[in-house]
Amino acid sequence: MRTYIGRQQAISPEDFAELALGTPVELWLGVEGESDEERAAREDAARDILADNPEMPDDLIRIAAGVVEAHPELFNVVPLARSAGGRRPARKGAAA
Repeated sequence: MRTYIGRQQAISPEDFAELALGTPVELWLGVEGESDEERAAREDAARDILADNPEMPDDLIRIAAGVVEAHPELFNVVPLARSAGGRRPARKGAAA
């Protein structure tokens, strides 16, 4: 199955994230070994992008949830089993 964002094919999870975000993933996650100065500059750029696009966090959460649901194998996600019995009854009375 092929995944496209606009006209671009996302071949890897990193491609998908970059195409969905419209920015390199490293802008948001950083890179190993970055200096304090590089990190500060990256965070400033990220803040500027978020200030210019206030709806972006909601859109990204929606996109990420859809991707995880559609392709859990990309993220090694295991669904949690839900109990059929519902909630346990609350205990009443004093503790001994």
